[in-house]
Amino acid sequence: MKNNQINQNYGKFILLVLGILLIAANLRFSITPVGPLITVIRHDFDLSSSTAGLLTTIPILAFSIFSIFAPKLAIRFKDENILMASLVILFTGILIRSLPNVFFLLVGTFVLGSAIAVGNVLLPSFIMNKLPNQAGIMTGLYTTFMNLFGAIASTLSFPVSQTMGFGWRNTLALPSILVLITILIWLPQLFNNTHLFKRNYKSRRKIGLWKSTTAWYVTLFMGVQSLVYFVMLSWLPEIYISKGMDPSKAGFMLGTMLLCSIPSNFIVPIIAHRMRNQRGIMTFVVFLTLIGIIGLLLESMVFAYVWAIFLGIGIGGCLSLSLMLITLRSPDAEHAAQLSGMAQSVGYLIAASGPVLFGYFFSVTNSWSVPLFILVILSILLFVIGVGAGKNVYVTSE
Repeated sequence: MKNNQINQNYGKFILLVLGILLIAANLRFSITPVGPLITVIRHDFDLSSSTAGLLTTIPILAFSIFSIFAPKLAIRFKDENILMASLVILFTGILIRSLPNVFFLLVGTFVLGSAIAVGNVLLPSFIMNKLPNQAGIMTGLYTTFMNLFGAIASTLSFPVSQTMGFGWRNTLALPSILVLITILIWLPQLFNNTHLFKRNYKSRRKIGLWKSTTAWYVTLFMGVQSLVYFVMLSWLPEIYISKGMDPSKAGFMLGTMLLCSIPSNFIVPIIAHRMRNQRGIMTFVVFLTLIGIIGLLLESMVFAYVWAIFLGIGIGGCLSLSLMLITLRSPDAEHAAQLSGMAQSVGYLIAASGPVLFGYFFSVTNSWSVPLFILVILSILLFVIGVGAGKNVYVTSE
C-alpha cells in the first residue's frame, strides 16, 4: 500500500513537472515565428516598418495589461484552473491570427498575448508554492523550455513557410498543435485534490508593493531586459538582412541567438539561487549582452555568429535572472504572485515601446546604427538597475 502511494505521488510529480514545462514552451512558441516572417507579411499587406512592429508589440502590450489582473484572478481561483483557461484562450488566439485578414491578424495576436501573460505571471509563484525546494532548477528548466521552443519556432518558420510552401498563415497556425497537447497533459491537474503539494488558496491576500524600492528595481530590470529581448526578437533578422544577409540565413541567426540562450536560461537561475546576492551573475550576463549589441554596430559580417551567440547567452541569462529575482526577493508565494504581476505589467509596458519605436527610428534614419546605439545605452542602464535588484533583501509592503 505504501509503495503504491509513493508510486502515485511520483507519477503526479512527473505529470506536474511535465505540465509546467509544456506551458512554458507555449509562452514563446506562438510569437517567435513572427520575426523571420515579418518581411513576407509586410510584402503581403504592404505594411510600413513601424506598423509591422505592431505584430510583436501587441503581444507585449497584452502582457502588460493582463499581468495586472493575473494575481487578482489567483486570489479567487485555483492556479491550475486559470492556467487551463489561458491555454484554451491561447489556442483560440492562434486560430484567429491565421484567418486571411489584417484585422484578424492583429486581434488574434492580442488574444494569444493575453493568454501568455497569465502564464508569464503565475508560473514563478506557482513553482514557489508547489515546488519551493526546486525553485532554482525549475525556473531554469521552464525558461529553458520557453526559449528552446521559441528558438525552434523562429528557426523553422521561414523555411516551413517559404521553402516547404506552407505559407506564413499556416505556419503561424502550427503552434496550436502544441497547445492541444499541453491541454491534455494539464487536464489531470484540475482534478488533483491531494495534499502532495503545498497550497492554501484562501491565504491569498492583496499585498501592496508599489512603494517598495526593491520591487521597483526588480520591475525595471524586467522591463529593460524585456525591451532589449523583444527588439532583438523583432528586428535581428532585419538588421542582418540590411547588411546583405539572405533572409533565410537571417532567420537562422535569430534561431542561433535563441538556441544559445538556452544554456544560460538553465544555469543562471541555479547559480543565482545559490549566491548570497545576484550582482556578480547579473554583471556577467549584462556585459555579454552589451558586447553583442556593440558587435551589431560593426559593418563587417565576419563575426555575425559570434554576436548572435553573445546576445543569446546574455539576453537568455538576463531573462531567467529577472524571473528568478521575483522568487528570490519574495518572502512567500503571495508576495511572489504580486511582485510577478507588478514586474511584468510595468515591465512589459516598458518593453512594448521597443519594436515600434526601433522600427520607427530605422524608418526615419534608414539605418540601424541609431537604434543599436540606444540599445547600448539601455544595456548600461540595465547594469545600474541590476545592482539594486541584485541586493539580498526581500520586498516590503510599506
